[in-house]
Amino acid sequence: MYRFSSLWLCLLALGCSLPALSAQKPPKRKTTVTIVGEQFYINGQPTFKGRTWNGHKLEGLLPNSRMVQGIFDDYNPETNAKWAYPDTKQWSADRNTDEFIAAMPVWKQHGLLAFTINLQGGSPEGYSKDQPWENSAFNADGSWRPDFMNRLRRILNRADELGMVAIVGYFYFGQDERFTNEAAVIRAVDNATDWLLDGGYRNVLVEINNECNVRYDHDILKPERVHELIRRVKNKKKNGYRLLVSTSYGGGTIPKENVVREADFLLLHGNGVKEPEKIADMVKQTRQVAGYRPMPIVFNEDDHFDFDQPVNNFQAATSVYASWGYFDYRMKDEGFDEGYQSIPVNWQISSARKKGFFDKLKEITGGLPLVTEKR
Repeated sequence: MYRFSSLWLCLLALGCSLPALSAQKPPKRKTTVTIVGEQFYINGQPTFKGRTWNGHKLEGLLPNSRMVQGIFDDYNPETNAKWAYPDTKQWSADRNTDEFIAAMPVWKQHGLLAFTINLQGGSPEGYSKDQPWENSAFNADGSWRPDFMNRLRRILNRADELGMVAIVGYFYFGQDERFTNEAAVIRAVDNATDWLLDGGYRNVLVEINNECNVRYDHDILKPERVHELIRRVKNKKKNGYRLLVSTSYGGGTIPKENVVREADFLLLHGNGVKEPEKIADMVKQTRQVAGYRPMPIVFNEDDHFDFDQPVNNFQAATSVYASWGYFDYRMKDEGFDEGYQSIPVNWQISSARKKGFFDKLKEITGGLPLVTEKR
C-alpha cells in the first residue's frame, strides 16, 4: 500500500493521472426509462399503467416540468450579484441545488414523472434578448466543470431514488457561443455523454439543445445538422447500454425530417401557441413528417396555463396522446415565489400558478407514490 501511494503521489506531482486506478464502479441504479412504440416505460412497466382521464389514455405518457436551473451558477462577476436571494442578499449555487432536491418528492407525489434540467440552463430572466451571464457546465474547449457536474450528480441520484426521469439538455442558445469552435461542441457532447454513461444513469433522456432553430452560433447545433449530434450520442454505448436522445424546436415548430429519422422521441414546444386546438394539430402534423414511426411525442416547454378551464394546452396534448411539460418563469413585478426558471428560484409549489399546474397534474394522473424516502 505504501509503495502504491508513493507512486501515485509522484505521478500527481508530475502532472500525471491514473484514471484506470481511480475509476469507481457506478452504484446499481434503481430507475430505468425505456421506450416501447409510443410509450415510455419505467423499470419494464408503462407509466400510469391502465390509467385514463376523461376518456384519454395516460398509460405510457411522461408529464414533465421545465426545471432547467437546478445546477445554475454564473461565472461572470459582473452579473453574478443579480441572482441574490431576497433573504441573504447573496447568490448560492449549492443552496439552489439543495432546495431543488428538497422539492422533488413533492413534485413526484403530484404525479410529475420527469423534469428538464440543462447543462447551460435557460434564461434566468425568463426571456432575454442578451445573455451576458456565464451559466455553463462546459469550459470553452468542451471539457466539463466539476462543480456543475457534482450538482447534477446529486440531482440525478435523487431522481433515480425517486423513480423520476431527467431530460438532460446539453446546450442553450446564448451560451453556445462560448465554445471556441465546432470541435469543442463535439467534445462537449462526447464528454457529457460519457459522464452520464460512466455514472450508470438509466433514468436520463438527452435533449441535444433547447430550440435548435433559435439563435445558435455553431452550425452543428442548427436544424440542418443537429441530427449529427443525435447520432453521435446514439453511437456511444457502455455495458451494452446507450442513452435515448432527441432535440427540441422553438414554439409551434414541427420537427424536421432529419431529426425525426434519428431521434428516439420527439420534443415540441408550445410557447406562442395560445389555442389548445393548435397544440393538438402540432402533434398530428408531427406524426405525418417523413420518417416518423411510432415514438413518443413530448412537449417539454409550454408557458400557457388556464388549468381551471376545461380546455387548455395540457388537456389538448393529452387528448392526442402526447406528454405535456409546464414552463413557468417570473413575470414582470412578480416576487420570489413565482416561476421555476427565473433565478433565484423557490422550488416548492409556492405560487397560485404552480399550484394550478400541480393540482391539475394530480387530478389527471392520480398522483404517484414515492419509491423511497431513503437518502
